[in-house]
Amino acid sequence: MSGHSKWNNIKRTKEKSDAQRGKIFTKIGREIAVVVKQGGSDPNVNSKLKDVIQKAKQNNMPNDSIERSIKKAAGELSGVNYESITYEGYGAGGSAVIVECLTDNKNRTAGDVRHAFDKHGGSLGSTGCVSYLFNRRGLIVIEKTINTDVDTLMMDALDAGADDVVEEDDVMEVYTSPNNFDMVKQNLENNNYQFLSAEVTLVADNYIELEQSKLEQFEKMMDALNDLDDVQNVYHNVENSEE
Repeated sequence: MSGHSKWNNIKRTKEKSDAQRGKIFTKIGREIAVVVKQGGSDPNVNSKLKDVIQKAKQNNMPNDSIERSIKKAAGELSGVNYESITYEGYGAGGSAVIVECLTDNKNRTAGDVRHAFDKHGGSLGSTGCVSYLFNRRGLIVIEKTINTDVDTLMMDALDAGADDVVEEDDVMEVYTSPNNFDMVKQNLENNNYQFLSAEVTLVADNYIELEQSKLEQFEKMMDALNDLDDVQNVYHNVENSEE
């Protein structure tokens, strides 16, 4: 991964989103709606719902908002059906970008996403044009503290079934296959590790560097995409020097 910290990118996006907490709650509410319809409203049975609830709490989403979203999805309250759709394209400097959306209006979403690309020097591509540059992997991020024994953490993670453990300045990034993610997460939780983040995500095989002007243009496009209510996740292969 050429020293690229996936967590730094997640953290940067979260910090920007903290000023727009309402948007974050809207996005998480949509995630809850989808996973409840897929696997039911009981987090003890539906592991995906359990993960989204944990994500909601990490973002300080009120419990009553979480419960309301679950009830809506379960049909106890009137709600909206959301459809998953993914866009692929290119950003400044030929960078690769994947945008995952949940929407109740595909035409609106397509127009909004295309506008964000076009306005900031990018272009939408066809399905598959950049996805081959990414792999879906489980990622568990654990904060390093003064009490963290890095060697023990690495051994615990690998023994739990992780594929790789990457040490960064302030965190440990534990990578798994998608199939092993829940098992590794549960084993680490049983060993009392606290997570900053835990999700199945897309990770680029290689990252590229952009010159400053292109990087600034690219980051404006990232901000524009993340500002869209329909956009849930944005993945890319840009090594950000500010991260």
